[in-house]
Amino acid sequence: MSERAVELLSLPDDQPCYLLDVGCGSGLSGDYLSEIGHYWVGVDISTAMLDVALRREVEGDLVLGDMGQGMPFRPGMFDGCISISALQWLCNADKKTHSPPKRLYRFFSTLYSALLELITAQAMKAGFTGGLVVDYPNSSKAKKSRFKNVKGKSVKKSKDWIMEKKERRRRQGKDVRTDTKYTGRHRRPHF
Repeated sequence: MSERAVELLSLPDDQPCYLLDVGCGSGLSGDYLSEIGHYWVGVDISTAMLDVALRREVEGDLVLGDMGQGMPFRPGMFDGCISISALQWLCNADKKTHSPPKRLYRFFSTLYSALLELITAQAMKAGFTGGLVVDYPNSSKAKKSRFKNVKGKSVKKSKDWIMEKKERRRRQGKDVRTDTKYTGRHRRPHF
């Protein structure tokens, strides 16, 4: 399952990444991360499971923490996050003070800030090229994060798209017809 989780992250093959393993337990999924060359930090609520991981001498760092209380990491710290069979425990109310919706919100809001770099990278991959804009960064309640799109991908079959494609093919050394005033224009429908 760890292999599939890492595959879904679409991490770059040529460089090691810094990953978070939520609900790491004894560190089995962390072993896989180390095996493929990534660095990792594991978070778990069980001291017994973390002790097993310490006895096994796992390569990653271990943190004792309740994911329902939020992630104690600074924003943008991790390149990705995996969690193998742990998130469902946020839906349980083990104590009277535990509210599953609040615990889920606390977890995902703090995880979001820790993974902001990953979110930004995937948005750029999807065509957002302007970056992330944060309004009121020093305010806890008024802070808003927005993706700014300076110029996304050209709409397929538009004149800009055709010109970019022709230019790319020219750089590749392929034969391309010359540009005219008719390039990219729509033709009249014929019967």
